Amino acid sequence: MATETKSKATNKEVKTSSGAAKDLKSLYIDSLKDIYWAENALLKKLPKIAKNATTESLKKAIEDHTKETEGHIERLEKAFELIGEKASGEKCEAMDGLLKEGEDIMESTKPGAVRDAGIIAASQKIEHYEIATYGTICAFAKTLGQDEAAKLLHETLKEEKAADQTLTDTAYNDINFEADKNK
Repeated sequence: MATETKSKATNKEVKTSSGAAKDLKSLYIDSLKDIYWAENALLKKLPKIAKNATTESLKKAIEDHTKETEGHIERLEKAFELIGEKASGEKCEAMDGLLKEGEDIMESTKPGAVRDAGIIAASQKIEHYEIATYGTICAFAKTLGQDEAAKLLHETLKEEKAADQTLTDTAYNDINFEADKNK
């Protein structure tokens, strides 16, 4: 009976805020603002992440992704422009949490392969978040007839997927095995 009461208590309807999205276009704009903030926050953190990586292949992957992230921001700005909106960000709680987790991993590991493995793990969580987000906003853009924006966002989606694969290859071909030797 206690489980039944608890279950009912957690299934309450969520109250919407006064600025809640009322249609797909509003949700699309909110999503663009969210990922715009996320990309800018990531861009600020990437140099620190690269500096704390010790493996050259990982440093290079992070440095390459830094340049790509600048391009992601430019594409987002173009997507805003295409719908007549000023590019602006709203704090992305998901990215903020993922960046904090990455910081915690760097603080709780010693420099070397183990830290690098942790950086890759944290980075892949970020990539997976970005892949999910860009996939969603691509679909929104297509549905809204924003074909040019959809192409721009799809280009970023492809780059995020490639970055994730690079991290996987870097981990598996090198870093994870080296980290395992540190037993």
